[in-house]
Order: sequence, then C-alpha cells, then structure tokens
Amino acid sequence: MEKRTELGMNRTGAQASPIDVGKLAKFAQDQPATQSDETIADLRAMALAESDGVGSVPMPTTLTGAAQTVVGKLTGGQPTLLVDKLGERLAFERTGTRLYEAALMKFEQLDPAAPMLADLRRIRDQEAKHFALLSSALERIGADPTAQTPGADVAGVMSAGLMQAITDPRTNVGQCLDALLVAELADNASWELLVKLTRQSGYDELAAQFEKAAREEAEHLAIVRQMLERTLLGEAAGGSAAAQTGQPLDPTLQ
Repeated sequence: MEKRTELGMNRTGAQASPIDVGKLAKFAQDQPATQSDETIADLRAMALAESDGVGSVPMPTTLTGAAQTVVGKLTGGQPTLLVDKLGERLAFERTGTRLYEAALMKFEQLDPAAPMLADLRRIRDQEAKHFALLSSALERIGADPTAQTPGADVAGVMSAGLMQAITDPRTNVGQCLDALLVAELADNASWELLVKLTRQSGYDELAAQFEKAAREEAEHLAIVRQMLERTLLGEAAGGSAAAQTGQPLDPTLQ
C-alpha cells in the first residue's frame, strides 16, 4: 500500500503567488457586498417558516403496529420516534456495509496480502448483520423496513461524502481509514442512544440485542483507530503501510 501523500505542484495556497495576494485582497475589499449577514439570515428564516419536515414516518403496516402506535400516543409516548431512529440506523448500517465493501475493493487492489483485510471483512459482515437485525426489529413492531424515514433520509445525505471519499481513486489507505473512523464515531454514539430509546419504549428484548450490536460497533471503532494509527505512524517513520498494519491487533478486540 504505497499510495502516499507526497510533495507536488500544489499551487492552491496564497503563498504560492505572494505578489498577487495584495491585489486579490484589494479587489475583494473594493467589491460591494451583494448580501449582508442580516439578509442571509432573513432568507433562511423565511425558508424555515415555509418548509415542512424531512418526510414522515409511514403508517404501521400491521394491526399490531397500529395498536402499539395508538397505545403509545394514549400513554404520552412517541412510537414514531423509535421507528424513525430504527430507520435511521438501518440506513446507516446499509451504508456502513457499502463503505467497508468499497474500502476492501480498494485495499485489495493496493495490497491483496495486507493483514488488515481480514479484520475489514469481519467488520463488513457484522455491519450487514446489524442491518438485518434492524430490519427484523422494524417488522417486529409493525413498521416497514423498506420505507425511508426522515432520519434515514438525513443519514443518507450525511454519509454520502464518506462514500465519495472512499471510492475516489485518488484517496490512499490513510484517507479511507479517516472516512471509516468518522462513520464509526457517529455509529457508536447513535447505537448507544438507540439502546436507551428502545428500552425506554418498553422493548427490553430488542434493547438487549442492540446492546450486543453496540459492543461490536465499539470494537469496530477501536480496530479502525488502530489501523489508522499504524498506517500514519508507519508512513511518518518511512515504512510501508502494509508493513505497519501487519502487526497483530489488540487480542481483546478479536
């Protein structure tokens, strides 16, 4: 895995052309502002007032689900919130599986024998199992796992940049691991919240299953952190990323 960040003909910084910096600054100062901060704030306030939410949670698809929704509202609960958050995690786990699949495709091309590949495959498979678990959970409470809830919509938008970073042919191992780390940090916090929300909603058995998934996600985060650290420190020391990532991971994470 030798695709590194090297010195090159990068001329994006102002210091690359110090003579023109003053001219550029003067030009910017001489141009009248087309919109003030107040105008932008007013436009955003108008858009907020006119806009609806990001979609809606669909009606329950079963009589059991409909009954649970009615009971939840009568007792002051918000069953639609749980469905929305389950849909959100479902969308994120689907993307997570695809993120690891895309990273594996790239890393296998760079070094088919890299030891890190086995851990990445295991994480990908667990992400897929978490997706299946969430899909089953939605069906169990009478919701449609194929529906895109508002939370799922927003999760898809947020994770789109991560997929672009990993599938970009120019990004190297360290940069791809950076993207996976961002995904795992968000995923861990969201799973912890989902466990609490599920238990508060009275689904103790589901909460126990989600706790197991949350523990596996914590392992994913620790492993990706180790991979990234060894990759970057190995590159900084002048060694290859493949050599550094060949060291065994923390046995407590296996």
